[in-house]
Amino acid sequence: MELRGISPSLSFSRARESGICLACRSAKLLCGKPSCPVLLKAQVFTRLQERLTSPQILGNSPPSAFVGRFGYPKVNVGPMVPPIRGETSILDLPERWLKLSFDEVIEYRSLLIRGKERLEVHEAKDPHGLLEKLQISLLSSRPISSELLLKKVPLPVLTVNEEAPPFGPSASLLKYEFQPSTTDHRVEKAYYDDDQKAADAVVRLYEDGLPVSRIQKAFSVGMFGLGKNRKLVPTRWSITAVDSNLSLHLIDRLKEYPTIDEFRVFEKDHLHNRYMVMLIPALYSFEWIEAWFPNTAWNMGGPYPEVMGDYEPYGGRTTYAAPGGCYYSVRLATAEYLVGQRRQATVLALREIYPGYILPLGVWTVREAVRAAMNSSPKLFDNFEDAFSYVLSRFQIGRERWVKASTILKQMLYQKKMTDYS
Repeated sequence: MELRGISPSLSFSRARESGICLACRSAKLLCGKPSCPVLLKAQVFTRLQERLTSPQILGNSPPSAFVGRFGYPKVNVGPMVPPIRGETSILDLPERWLKLSFDEVIEYRSLLIRGKERLEVHEAKDPHGLLEKLQISLLSSRPISSELLLKKVPLPVLTVNEEAPPFGPSASLLKYEFQPSTTDHRVEKAYYDDDQKAADAVVRLYEDGLPVSRIQKAFSVGMFGLGKNRKLVPTRWSITAVDSNLSLHLIDRLKEYPTIDEFRVFEKDHLHNRYMVMLIPALYSFEWIEAWFPNTAWNMGGPYPEVMGDYEPYGGRTTYAAPGGCYYSVRLATAEYLVGQRRQATVLALREIYPGYILPLGVWTVREAVRAAMNSSPKLFDNFEDAFSYVLSRFQIGRERWVKASTILKQMLYQKKMTDYS
């Protein structure tokens, strides 16, 4: 979805259609949200518009690139460059955003101006050499001095969805130039190794300590894989693909370990979300359930929380998980913990999303919040009922709704075990 903040007529027509802004017209927040996403957007765009006075954008790119998905297999591709100099890595490094507020994330991401050119996803079709430039730029380990020349001054637009982080204005690209910085030799080795499968390159870079977000960017612009098979991958698809592949790699490892000996419960509050993860002393399986409260991004109608989840047994899954990219980001974060502990467990991960979560910011929020939860000291319990009772005490939704949505909870509460007959 795109939020536009420069055209009064467009803003008015959307307000009139929704009835929300015309009912409010002030800071009374009659829509039920604790803060106004429209006003937040307007404040950011006002500051951004002061910077956007020319179709020429000069600044230090993190480096960063974006691959769209509409029109696939012919998609919009291009670099993202902020109109500022200096150390800009944080603008495209979600691993460092956990302590940022909503306003700060939106502010940072709105600065990334995207030049775009339409390309076929197969690398052979790159008439102006843009893709090669993007790939070379992403070899840099530090921000790079960059220049975008666009066809027009871009309008202040903030694009948001549940998978990818937001990004700012865009316009058709006339020219892209940059000065490479220090090369990250880990990425360079994977880039020039066209005999290595993409999945193997992703795992090796992760084990070499490259941040997941950087792996996702390089994967998106076709920097990995067998030479004849390399192609562009839309950014939101690449995020889930990398999370999925890395978590599967870790799950294969953790299945070699013994189970934990007690019930462990982890929790984290982040940006008006509450996360609870219960580890159960049993063979590995995984479930992720999220509950969107009324007046949140994906439950504007209400009046009750909307609950959705999905599950995989020890043998894994073959279909795409119903909750989307968040499922795979949580699977990665919890698998990292178990491998670090050299243990396996049944994983039940739950999330309540409250009205303060006024805009979707991308699955990075879930991955990093659950990582933080798993890095905290867990509460330990001797039995399931005590562990589950504690989880329920930290949530607003009651026992019945969670049990109805959960495969693992039904198994724990109602399924007989062999030990019950001994």
